[in-house]
Amino acid sequence: MKTEPRQFILDNTAIMQPPHVPEISLYMADEAHDLWQKTEEELQEIGLPPPFWAFAWAGGQGLARYILDHREVVAGKHVLDFASGSGLVAIAAMKAGARSVLAADIDPWTGSAIALNAALNDVRVVFTREDVVGSKRSESVILAGDVFYDQSFALALVPWFERLSAEGKTVLVGDPGRAYCPRDRMEVLATYEVPVTRALEDSEVKKTTVWRFV
Repeated sequence: MKTEPRQFILDNTAIMQPPHVPEISLYMADEAHDLWQKTEEELQEIGLPPPFWAFAWAGGQGLARYILDHREVVAGKHVLDFASGSGLVAIAAMKAGARSVLAADIDPWTGSAIALNAALNDVRVVFTREDVVGSKRSESVILAGDVFYDQSFALALVPWFERLSAEGKTVLVGDPGRAYCPRDRMEVLATYEVPVTRALEDSEVKKTTVWRFV
């Protein structure tokens, strides 16, 4: 990497609380920060992939809120937080009493972000960069916040999530109305109005639904 992730995160973010999950603190870029506004060329120059880990996305906030309010979903269980980003949902699961949480994300920068955020919240989260899509899982609960933003990605995820659900695993998704969310394959568990960063979304509040694959 051209840039050392841990120090870059410390230098370019501030400790903030996601508005829908104020119990959790994260190193995040604020609304006025230019981190998200950098061009693709500028990001490449410093060796930084798009910094999805620097924001609390609506789907993740809704899913984290649900987990904290329904601790029985994860309490005492082994959990996979898929496409973990900042680690918000993984941290919420640990705070809700999960036995262990594996945070999976292929972006190499997320490992540093998740480590910093987990330490900030005094929980232990294990991280993997492995592409776990399609893999057999030993965890009994799979959590995924805001993953249906891309058609080809959704086409890969849906059969995997359906298979895991058919094996008796709990597969929960937080989604703020993305185009490729397979609503006909899931049941609604909760709906929230989640404040979001205007720089990232088309509104200041996103209606966010927590779904369970059935």
